[in-house]
Amino acid sequence: MTEEGLKLFTNKPKRSKLKPVTPSTIAASSSTGTASVVPPPTPPPPPLPPKESFARRYKFTWPLLLAVNFVVGAYLFTRTGKKDVGPEEAEKPDAPVTSTSTSPPADPVTISENSVTRPTVEPVQRAPIPEDQQRELYKWLLQEKRKIMPKDGEEKKRIDEEKAILKQFIRAKFIPNL
Repeated sequence: MTEEGLKLFTNKPKRSKLKPVTPSTIAASSSTGTASVVPPPTPPPPPLPPKESFARRYKFTWPLLLAVNFVVGAYLFTRTGKKDVGPEEAEKPDAPVTSTSTSPPADPVTISENSVTRPTVEPVQRAPIPEDQQRELYKWLLQEKRKIMPKDGEEKKRIDEEKAILKQFIRAKFIPNL
């Protein structure tokens, strides 16, 4: 071999410094008679896998999320049901106050009978309402009943009966005290 062949082998240029091979250069080199090695085209990079949706990515957390949501909703539903019981029970004492004594109770049955006693509530006495104001009140109630739109036949009958009673009170010479 010649020295040039060895020179080329020892001083091999890097691939980045070579001229890119195009079909026109291949055709030109083939017409000149020199054969050049064409590197195979590089395959394109494989396509990226499609990105999964948020729901599919966390498909194991959905049942947990739904269960927690259900439990919180049930808790809130039962809690508000207990609040609606009302202030009537809040005003009633749980156990009436008994006199304190130093001696122990003799019989538990007698204590439970004594604790059942309830305080008496006297009705509130109000001044009687004059007939003119009562008539005005009945007229106002009748106007409000006329504004109500009934949902079914049963409700319509009930409203009509109430309106008839109000009309009787308005037309009466004497209005009974309620």
